[in-house]
Amino acid sequence: MEALMLIFTFCFIVLSLIFLIGRIKRKLNLPPSPAWALPVIGHLRLLKPPLHRVFLSVSQSLGDAPIISLRLGNRLLFVVSSHSIAEECFTKNDVILANRQTTISTKHISYGNSTVVSASYSEHWRNLRRIGALEIFSAHRLNSFSSIRRDEIRRLIGRLLRNSSYGFTKVEMKSMFSDLTFNNIIRMLAGKCYYGDGKEDDPEAKRVRTLIAEAMSSSGPGNAADYIPILTWITYSETRIKKLAGRLDEFLQGLVDEKREGKEKKENTMVDHLLCLQETQPEYYMDRIIKGTMLSLIAGGTDTTAVTLEWALSSLLNNPEVLNKARDEIDRMIGVDRLLEESDIPNLPYLQNIVSETLRLYPAAPMLLPHVASKDCKVGGYDMPRGTMLLTNAWAIHRDPLLWDDPTSFKPERFEKEGEAKKLMPFGLGRRACPGSGLAQRLVTLSLGSLIQCFEWERIGEEEVDMTEGPGLTMPKARPLEAMCRARDFVGKILPDSS
Repeated sequence: MEALMLIFTFCFIVLSLIFLIGRIKRKLNLPPSPAWALPVIGHLRLLKPPLHRVFLSVSQSLGDAPIISLRLGNRLLFVVSSHSIAEECFTKNDVILANRQTTISTKHISYGNSTVVSASYSEHWRNLRRIGALEIFSAHRLNSFSSIRRDEIRRLIGRLLRNSSYGFTKVEMKSMFSDLTFNNIIRMLAGKCYYGDGKEDDPEAKRVRTLIAEAMSSSGPGNAADYIPILTWITYSETRIKKLAGRLDEFLQGLVDEKREGKEKKENTMVDHLLCLQETQPEYYMDRIIKGTMLSLIAGGTDTTAVTLEWALSSLLNNPEVLNKARDEIDRMIGVDRLLEESDIPNLPYLQNIVSETLRLYPAAPMLLPHVASKDCKVGGYDMPRGTMLLTNAWAIHRDPLLWDDPTSFKPERFEKEGEAKKLMPFGLGRRACPGSGLAQRLVTLSLGSLIQCFEWERIGEEEVDMTEGPGLTMPKARPLEAMCRARDFVGKILPDSS
């Protein structure tokens, strides 16, 4: 009898706690949410590309709500499309929202969420960030790799020059931009060059390109199995990602081993430098940390930069008056006796404004990276429970008519107004902002300026370039950019080895 009473009391307490917890949850002041949530899956059916447009549409359907909440399986998601609320998130709540979402992809591909991109806020992450700030993204380190950026851009100019010396020629730019950005990162990392001069047909180059594309497509917040775990068994998604992670690790380990075995001929590469640090601090600079750093740089510095260049040139083709104004500025400041150098960029404000306008309209990470609340907090006046995932719709913020004049038009002149650039957030905000933004802007600005200086550009026909977005984490163009290109007369004379 006494045992039955104890069981009854225990059950009563448990049921009471469940009831109270339910009451507390119901009393939370959450942001507005779509009414059509389904049992178990919630609003998961809304996760279809392009996410930034879907989430903006939901926000507008809820009375232009600046912040909305969605239930994705077992996760609560807040989506912010207001600049002021985004600033609040990454100033007032910056530490609380400095965690990352654990996904199937980050678990296996990102070495158990241990990379600078995927790790949650911790002493480990602070060490990784310090390594990046001092050893990878410092001005001194970036300057030491300026010759690689110059060389790869001139390689691109040479390829275009051989095709267009005798008149306008149709060129496909997506693959050329991809070759440029991937070569730039891999040469910085390991001194290797995969593309250009016929190398793109090499089986190894094709394998690497496919590998990186698969890794990028498996990332992002749109994988339903991350919110409903049983789907991993039904779709075999975890098995597939494990195999991909194994192949990716084999590729990265190969680059590390190659540099280690040839240590008698050290080069100015990041892997060489990190292996030197490994000799003095082997307990921290393990191969796992080095490979995670390499992975972060490849993922963050290849496809994103190539996509930005493609959007930028597409925008210039649709706005020839902007293209002509940029060329006039370069001709006036640089002339035709030498090629544009990285040191010239501060003297080309209109070119910089073109890059800013491209990043405004076509941010390579339109939803930024997901953040996760480490404890309960308030965001935009609403309750954000611990464990809530936060997405920031930078694409919507960059097109907000309350924030920008004529927001959908390509107008670089808007950044001549003081303070306008501070409203941009293509690289995120706060302590989890992209540490490679300086490198990306250097490469994009120098590449775009060089193409404007060296070539005349026209659309293929009378119709404007199609600016439709395709599916993908980095918001690529739906149709790869093709354009008519003709080398300017002086280029062959000043470009070394142009024959």
